[in-house]
Amino acid sequence: MKFKIDTKEKMHVITVEETVLTANMTEDFQNTVLSYLSAPIKNLVIDMGRIEEIDETFATALCNIQQSFYEKNNSLVYCKFQKSIKEYLDKLELLELLNETNTESEAWDIVQMEEIEREYL
Repeated sequence: MKFKIDTKEKMHVITVEETVLTANMTEDFQNTVLSYLSAPIKNLVIDMGRIEEIDETFATALCNIQQSFYEKNNSLVYCKFQKSIKEYLDKLELLELLNETNTESEAWDIVQMEEIEREYL
């Protein structure tokens, strides 16, 4: 699987450079993303803007990965889902479970707000 990774002060931005996400790509994606739980900077924004098609197994894994981050008090936000992908995730009743935004800027804002919340709690 192809990714572009950009490191910011409090987060990494991972851009998925594939257009189709299939079940056989799930494990590679999970391993890559979950490896950031042991990195010094643990918060992630994942840019899904290039995705045109997603398999149900992969879609379900997105929720599981996000849950893993929140269990460890880290943030994970998906951004830039295309309308067709949002509709598919909604049909699977997964969209409402995902922390997702329309833009990368909004995703950064969520990560920063969650960082502040964790500091106060």
